[in-house]
Parts: sequence; structure tokens; C-alpha cells
Amino acid sequence: MPERAGSGGDAHDHYQWESLLNEFLLYLRVEKALSSKTIEAYGRDLRRWTCFMAGEGKRSPGQVQREDITAFMEELARTGLSARSRARVTASLRSFERFLVEEGIDERMQTLSLAGPKHEQRLPRVLSQAEIARLLDQAWLEDPGGMRDKAILETLYGTGIRISELTGLDIEDLDLADSEARVMGKGSRERVVPVGGAAAQALRDYLRLGRPALTKSARERAVFLNKRGGRLSRQGAWEIVKKYGARAGLKGKMTPHTLRHSCATHLLENGADLRYIQELLGHASISTTQIYTHLSKAKIKQIYLKAHPHA
Repeated sequence: MPERAGSGGDAHDHYQWESLLNEFLLYLRVEKALSSKTIEAYGRDLRRWTCFMAGEGKRSPGQVQREDITAFMEELARTGLSARSRARVTASLRSFERFLVEEGIDERMQTLSLAGPKHEQRLPRVLSQAEIARLLDQAWLEDPGGMRDKAILETLYGTGIRISELTGLDIEDLDLADSEARVMGKGSRERVVPVGGAAAQALRDYLRLGRPALTKSARERAVFLNKRGGRLSRQGAWEIVKKYGARAGLKGKMTPHTLRHSCATHLLENGADLRYIQELLGHASISTTQIYTHLSKAKIKQIYLKAHPHA
């Protein structure tokens, strides 16, 4: 029988789970704006899970099976955790699962069908092309920070890359002569993405005029810099996107993933093949990409109801 968490297990397994958990807690703090007390509660609940699964030798969410979930819940009961506390742990796990699926970190995380009411699949928010245009017009291009922000917004929408992939870009990852960028995705999967004309021009302007004004060291290789001249953090980039969303008067929560979803949906609506979108976004499975077919169907129905005389 495999050893329980705390009595063995691979340290590398635990590191992988801890890395995913840290990403989730950052998401709760920056994007969901939850209180520190609530985030601490999530952290406590989910560390029980990650320690247990690491002890069971489960390296990633995709390796978790139903029997592992059952064993975990039985372990909670054995430790004397109340039914109410076990229900809270279950809710935390569902939230963690939704985050992993939306991020495309592991598409098989849906095996976490814990007992309780099933949550309805929520489609990601997508901006219209007019809203995208309004958003992209907000950056002040006379300022180095504004040039950087314009390049960030154009690159996120133009390539569909994740915010972590954007902040991880180094100068040598860009090949603007061939309109390409090399990005490191989830699971250390490297891919090359096309960089469209608008994004490429915004990057050229930033690299020529904006970045030199922000840099403090020639040794810094990050494309996107903060005001101290270091690599822009994921949290910093999140805040930039939120700021311009508010400035553009866009209603609802505005996140970097909104631009990723908008990029994929607009491609699909304009005839791009789903397999191409899967490769572009770096999804390990086509099942994650298929959410955009639901979005497009909703758009088609909306247009039909508005345009057809007998609708």
C-alpha cells in the first residue's frame, strides 16, 4: 500500500502540487480579490489534498482517480474532521479544479467529481471586437510604461498566450522579423506562436523606445519590465489589464484570460480550425479547446434571434 502524505512520497511530486497551489492562491488574491483570511482557509484545505496526493505518488491532477478521492475523504474522516469541515474542503477542491481546467493546466482534472451538487459549466467572458478596439486604444503611447502596456494588451489578444507565458518572455524568444514568439507553456511544453501585425508593431515600438527607458541593467533579458527595471510579475501584468479594462469602461471582471478567450473565440468565428486554436493556445487536449464551440454557438443563436424575421 502506498505511504500516506507525511510518511514518504516523492519530494518532486510534492513540489509540482505546491507550484499549482501557489498559482491558484495568487489567482484568488489578484483576480478574485479575496481576503487574506479566506485565502488562508483555501490554502489549509488544499495543502491537506496536495500533501496526501504527493504521498500517494500522484505527480499531477491528471493522475488522480476516483479511488484516490475516496481514500482522501476517508483519511479526513479518520482524522476526526467534522462533516462541515469536510464539506468546506470539498468546496475548496471544486474551486481548485475549475481553476486548473480554465487555465488548461490539466484537462483531466474533471475526474474530481466529488459528492455534492454539480456546478454548472460557466463559459468564459469574451469581449466583442468593438470592445477589444476600445481597450487597445487606452494606452498612452508617449510614455514608456504606456508603450509597454500597449504591447502587453496587443500581445495577449494577438497571440492568445497565458499571462505567465507573457511575463516569462525573454528578448531572444521574439523573432519579429518572422512574426513569431517562442513561449514556454504548462508542463514545460514549448511552442512557437504567430505574432500578428498589430502586436508585432506594438512590440517593436516598445523594444525601441519604451523598454530602454525602463531597463536598469543590460543583463536583464525579460521582455516586459516593471518600473524598477526587473521582470514584470504575473500579478503586475494582471493589474495592468484590469486598469485598462476599467479605463475603457468595460463592465464586469476584466482579466488576462478574457483576452485569451476573446482571441480564440474571434478566430473560431472567423473560420479558424479548432485544431489550430488548440495548438495556438497550447492545450494538451482538444476537449479544453471545445469550450469555444459553445461560445460560438451562443453567438450564432444571438445573431439569429436578432436577425431572423420569424425568430
